[in-house]
Amino acid sequence: MKVGILGGTFDPVHVGHLALAEAALWHFGLDLVLFVPASQPWRKTREITSAEHRLAMLRLALAGKERFAISDVELRRSGPTYTADTLDDLAGERLDDEFWFIAGADALADLPNWKDPERIARHAILAAAPRNGADIERAIAAVPALAGRIEPFPLSRIDVSSTEIRRRVAASEPIDTLVPPGVAAYITQHGLYR
Repeated sequence: MKVGILGGTFDPVHVGHLALAEAALWHFGLDLVLFVPASQPWRKTREITSAEHRLAMLRLALAGKERFAISDVELRRSGPTYTADTLDDLAGERLDDEFWFIAGADALADLPNWKDPERIARHAILAAAPRNGADIERAIAAVPALAGRIEPFPLSRIDVSSTEIRRRVAASEPIDTLVPPGVAAYITQHGLYR
């Protein structure tokens, strides 16, 4: 199977995440996209909403989408979360699958600063959505193992971020167009981001 891997804190999951996954799914002919919520992202300094809430919101957002699934591989691990380790774990669980790591070009341009980018490139083709004029060529120059492993795909610009959603909720502003309806209801019901 061709499996897309979309990692993140998903705090909360929003329409941008879903659009990114959908675009990669159809552009590359993927069989499945696995959403992988992070446990303790090594570069995040703010407090992250509990895994229980983030998983519940992901389940609501993905309900009825048969080619989207969730992997708790990072949540089962203690300590900081690194993509290279996650891909090692997934490769051990899904022996016959071909992995496509889905990310914005800005994230992939920063790959030389990630833990063991060569191992990431060994495990997965890197599916890069356009983002803010990111220079992927610089990343390839810094990490030669990335050459030939990055595949761009088109994505219409969607101006939404989890940071903005949390800010809006805290300010009692609407988020209805930024998250799926079930996620908006869950945030309200559980008093998240207040």
